[in-house]
Amino acid sequence: MLEQQDKLLDVQNLWVKFPTRNGVFDAVRGISFSLGKERLGIVGESGSGKSMTGRAILRLIRKPGIVTADRIMLHDKDLMAMSEREMRKVRGQRISMIMQDPKFSLNPVMPVGEQIMEAYAAHATASKADVKRKALDMLEAVSIRDPERVFRAYPHEMSGGMGQRIMIAMMLIPDPEILIADEPTSALDVSVQTQVLSIMDRLVQERGMGLIFISHDLNLVSSFCDRVLIMYAGRIVETCRADKLHEARHPYTRGLLNSLPRLTEPKERLDVLKRDPAWREAQSVSGAS
Repeated sequence: MLEQQDKLLDVQNLWVKFPTRNGVFDAVRGISFSLGKERLGIVGESGSGKSMTGRAILRLIRKPGIVTADRIMLHDKDLMAMSEREMRKVRGQRISMIMQDPKFSLNPVMPVGEQIMEAYAAHATASKADVKRKALDMLEAVSIRDPERVFRAYPHEMSGGMGQRIMIAMMLIPDPEILIADEPTSALDVSVQTQVLSIMDRLVQERGMGLIFISHDLNLVSSFCDRVLIMYAGRIVETCRADKLHEARHPYTRGLLNSLPRLTEPKERLDVLKRDPAWREAQSVSGAS
């Protein structure tokens, strides 16, 4: 349990709702959690509410979507009470978010360098030369070998791994306190995944940031994160230490783990997850800590 002074972010009773022809659909249903200077993983199947949670924190849910919460505290400031103008100062400068696919997040008609400079200039006052130097330094920090060439290049000239590194550079250049990474490695080869994760890990630790790592990959989260929240049908059903994820107690988490292939324990057929309607309403379980 985090002490109050250690919390960068405190979310209490967060709901995300969408009106439909058949009534109101609850995408996120009353979740609560805190984030310190740590790597917090949020895992679950597609549609469990992981990405909606990240977007709701930054108030990026578009109408007719409805976001409510008792509070979303960034230190002593409640994001729910801020105006849209105040939130624009929070987004990027204090909380940054890496979207899932860089191809859809980068502007295809702007050189990479201009986009990174724009991300920095939006939150800082500096000369164009200083901003360019900062952008080149950031490209170098994310292990891009030829920053000058990449600075002048366009997004379509980049591979998926390079595009994701550029996105990380763009989101970290304003020096935020919190980074939300939404499936940042899902479209990458395994070898490139490892490189991108090591870059993120190094930068987060060097800067003393908090990281919310959203993923559907339990093995990846268990090896990379410090704590894990497991979501099902818009709720957090279990919270546990990442290195103790294999000791999780909730039947949903157990079902997800048992459905994963293992080289050390080959099976003729993988287990099929059997769902219980009661999981939708069950209270969160605190797992191994």
